[in-house]
Amino acid sequence: MRKPERFRHFLNYFTTHFPEPQTELHYGNPYELIVAVVLSAQCTDKRVNQIMPALLERFPTPAHLALASAEEIFPFIRSVSYPNNKAKHLAGLGRLLVSEFNSEVPSTIEELQRLPGVGRKTANVIVSVIYNQPAMAVDTHVFRVSHRLGLVPQKATTPLAVEKELVRYIPESLIPKAHHWLILHGRYVCVARSPKCEICPLKGFCKYYATHFGKPSAEDLNPATNVEI
Repeated sequence: MRKPERFRHFLNYFTTHFPEPQTELHYGNPYELIVAVVLSAQCTDKRVNQIMPALLERFPTPAHLALASAEEIFPFIRSVSYPNNKAKHLAGLGRLLVSEFNSEVPSTIEELQRLPGVGRKTANVIVSVIYNQPAMAVDTHVFRVSHRLGLVPQKATTPLAVEKELVRYIPESLIPKAHHWLILHGRYVCVARSPKCEICPLKGFCKYYATHFGKPSAEDLNPATNVEI
């Protein structure tokens, strides 16, 4: 199966069965989302959602966060991964939001990456979710699922390489949604260990399934509304 056909099946399935995906991080405004995304690095969304209410009660705005030290932030985030580093990042992030961006979360990837703790992946999440820009954030789920499905070649060994391959074939209007589709599929079906291939609705065009279980039946290739690539 050629790559454009794989993408067509991928987009057809999700636009039909899951047309409006959303991030599982809880947030009420751009500031809350960027804090949550920084905390979510190598940590589950569930854990981040558990600690965010107390953190936001203490530091409800960039101005409050800007006045905090890493030592003051640490007790609120001690249960996430790498809390010492993330406490330092959040303290610096608050200060820079206030001093450089008038307490507003910037809308460009370049400006976002100036903030402590914000790399390309986090910046892509923010511009995609908040500003609906065609940015593809590549985390471990997106990286794994896109390779298994055969959407990207094995030679795409870095997140940036995967990002470039995905945005090349996905229509701009669907890129923000495709980010969530890949993450959620990787989180609940195409898991890292023992992927749930037997219940996967994508096995009809999945390269991993064909390699490990042989050619799927015709019924496994679920036809849906066509999406132009």
